[in-house]
Amino acid sequence: MEFHFETRYDQKGLAVMARALRKTIHKKWNRIGLILGWCVVVLAALLVAAERLLGEPWTLRDTKNSFVGVFLIAIMLTKNQINAFFAKKRMLPGTSSAKCVFREEGFTSITEAASTEFHYESVQQVCETADYFVFLFSQRHGQIYDKATLSGGTAEEFRTFITEKTGKPIAYIK
Repeated sequence: MEFHFETRYDQKGLAVMARALRKTIHKKWNRIGLILGWCVVVLAALLVAAERLLGEPWTLRDTKNSFVGVFLIAIMLTKNQINAFFAKKRMLPGTSSAKCVFREEGFTSITEAASTEFHYESVQQVCETADYFVFLFSQRHGQIYDKATLSGGTAEEFRTFITEKTGKPIAYIK
């Protein structure tokens, strides 16, 4: 049995991969970062509120504290898109789209730049979203497979196949 995918590594796909990394492999560090980020936001808000309660006039320090709080909130809410932006910048020329073929013994990813063979043992985590399957290989490397381009079987057949081959359960990411 062979499964085929054609995937474009665009902003949307890379953001999905960043989210999958954040929700699985980086789960602990993501939680720590969120806690620290929200602590800084609350501290900035408290500093501004304390000055207002004391009847002090608005100062440059209040403006800076407000800016830091708003900036951190924006970063925390858009971190997947920010990570996708920088991932896109780091991509090698010719790797913005890939054709992948999954076989019994392994899978092949073909881009304009290269053709790479992978073994299922190299996959650390398998994730699934509404539109993609995501394979994570390390802290910083992964691949996405667009479900809309799946041929050679159904998504359910691919789920069964990949779970059997990797020996890993599929993590569903919302």
